[in-house]
Amino acid sequence: MSQTPWDLSVGPVALAAELIAIPSVSGDEGLIADRVEATLHEASHLEVIRHGNTVAARTTQGLDTRVIIAGHLDTVPVGGAGGARIDNGILYGRGSVDMKSALASQLILAGTLQAPSVDVTWVFYDQEEVSADRNGLGHFATAHPDWLAADAAVLGEPSQGGVEGGCNGTLRLELRTRGVAAHSARPWRGENAVHALAEPLAILAGFDPETHTVDGLDYRESLQAVGVQGGIAGNVVPDEAVLTINFRFAPDRSVDDAVAYVTEVFPGSDLTVVDAAPGARPGLDQPIVQRLVALSGRDVGPKYGWTDVARFSEWGIPAVNFGPGDGGLAHADDEQVAVSDIEHCHRVLQEWLS
Repeated sequence: MSQTPWDLSVGPVALAAELIAIPSVSGDEGLIADRVEATLHEASHLEVIRHGNTVAARTTQGLDTRVIIAGHLDTVPVGGAGGARIDNGILYGRGSVDMKSALASQLILAGTLQAPSVDVTWVFYDQEEVSADRNGLGHFATAHPDWLAADAAVLGEPSQGGVEGGCNGTLRLELRTRGVAAHSARPWRGENAVHALAEPLAILAGFDPETHTVDGLDYRESLQAVGVQGGIAGNVVPDEAVLTINFRFAPDRSVDDAVAYVTEVFPGSDLTVVDAAPGARPGLDQPIVQRLVALSGRDVGPKYGWTDVARFSEWGIPAVNFGPGDGGLAHADDEQVAVSDIEHCHRVLQEWLS
């Protein structure tokens, strides 16, 4: 473990830039986790534990209410986003919006709020941006379930400084078509499996997504083709093709409901579920969450993308998303967040916990 804690007095914007400067692509979070751990160990009011590259800390004041505040350490590959820079009130760089700006605020508050108004468990976890079986929050929950008992949870996913409740579920399926291989100069001797994808692709192109109102929030669904595979060689009629489909479904549907729905959209098709995660209802009924909404001063909205609030919901913990920046810029080459948004979210969290 690195013995170099961060200087938390620099504030959330400067600290976010320092966090961005440390590469932490999924699976390579060791260095950033070391420094998070070293920083948290500087705070005598915190109990600190580490599992792999997930680091957690908690206050133990014996108060009636406990909240979990969590954020993931990893980013997608840097690509064209580059390193941290601040220009005209904007912080740029990979992880600026997803979600190192939120992490910076969480780390400062964890280290400096010695007697928050509620007990707080802080969780800084790894491998969120990859497959669910690698997710550090899930592995930590399995190893230390007692650390994840709480009345509510807040995840630092970008939400433009307002609270976004719950999230859509996600379902990934493969639709497979089969044909008969033949020489492409004599296609009448075969049957083209790629051509057979025309009908399901037409269904997707004309698909009219539903919007479900769940506990007062409108969750728009989507059904999209996200990949196509097929073909053996440039002179062979393909005998098999695979269309990968992603269904983002409202949190009032279960995974089974979602599978049944897609099966009805493509009747008689050869469908295989390859990945699925349930959504989460808004989680806005807890008074402490309602106070966060009020302090944000912004309208509450739904979260369309899947986030780990769904894990908390499965564990019986109402959870919401709250963080700076526009989630639509996550993973983009121009990933960025307004400095004013970082400062706003930091002030709100500080007041909420004070």
